[in-house]
Amino acid sequence: MDNENKPDGDGIVLTEAQKKRRRERSIAIAWALGLMVLLFFAVTFIKGPGVLVRPM
Repeated sequence: MDNENKPDGDGIVLTEAQKKRRRERSIAIAWALGLMVLLFFAVTFIKGPGVLVRPM
């Protein structure tokens, strides 16, 4: 391989503000995913075993 086409440095370096926004966005996505899992669990729990009985 030819090394002359590779850029120098470590690539993209994020600022502290960008790192903070990325972390906040990740936390928001995690909360949304957790709430969705809880919602699915609650609906399944409320429906009971009837959720598994359905015609083929």
